[in-house]
Amino acid sequence: MNKNKAISITVLGIVILFIAIALSITYGTKSVGLSHVLDAVLGRNTDVYEVNIVQTRIPRTLFGIIAGASLSISGVLMQSITRNPIADPSILGVNAGASLFIVAGIAFFNIQSKISYIGLSFAGAMLTALVVYKLASVGYGGPTPIKLAISGSATSIALSSIISLIVMPDSSVMTTYRFWQIGSIGGTNYDDIKLILPITILAIIVSLCFSGNLNTLLLSEETAIALGLNVNRTRAIAAICGVLLCATTTALAGPISFIGLMVPHFIRMIVGSNHIPLIICSGIYGSSVLIISDVLGRILGRPGELESGIMTALIGAPVFIFIIRKAKVQSL
Repeated sequence: MNKNKAISITVLGIVILFIAIALSITYGTKSVGLSHVLDAVLGRNTDVYEVNIVQTRIPRTLFGIIAGASLSISGVLMQSITRNPIADPSILGVNAGASLFIVAGIAFFNIQSKISYIGLSFAGAMLTALVVYKLASVGYGGPTPIKLAISGSATSIALSSIISLIVMPDSSVMTTYRFWQIGSIGGTNYDDIKLILPITILAIIVSLCFSGNLNTLLLSEETAIALGLNVNRTRAIAAICGVLLCATTTALAGPISFIGLMVPHFIRMIVGSNHIPLIICSGIYGSSVLIISDVLGRILGRPGELESGIMTALIGAPVFIFIIRKAKVQSL
């Protein structure tokens, strides 16, 4: 893909993201005007109901930008290191592992702090990723894309059964888990943003720094080794970044599906497999998709709202099926 086209796709994505941000701040269960948005930004008329609504939507929107980018870039990294075009955190069992550790922390240790959620989520996600990779490595051919997908699905089913065993006897844990597992960026605040932002920035920067190595890895493992690439180190660092991006978002927002699968897959078809534009565009468009999904959930669910995790599934499933049926998807 030529450089000018990549820039055009990136600029278009930024425009769409700004439109999504404007919609997120102004539309919802109650719509507000531009004057109320300006008042909220400038700290004026804080006693006005519409201004208070805007002030609650701003951190929600900012968190949506971070969460959407994190999930999309995590999907890019998962697809690259596994050489599986349909890999994402949920298919590889990472979300289930993160969920299990968080549920166990709530049920057995009464853990409530969000930083603890992040730590448990990362530990569970990382351990599950290792288990899935080891299972897929058994037998002839090593960890092929199909074996990774099957191992991830089997592991997710097993972990989901364990989660059910933990939450069913305790109604309080069941209630907490029931709302968390749907996936939502609602209820987030500036403290959540301060908590997740440094982790996200660090993981994205490291991912971009290793984009050249990931490009080399796509040639084939043998070619990459011949070119002097440390394949195991590249995969390990990319996996840690991917799991970290997914785990931190999952810990605070719950398991939001399809963003990490649909967006990178679609962007790869447009910009190709060069990881610098792929990571950047996936992050931008992933943020837009999540924010727009959240806005649609608020509008369609009036006077309440539909959680963003529900909307991403409703949007993502048919779109991904359409991509598979109508587009000629190149293998990684």
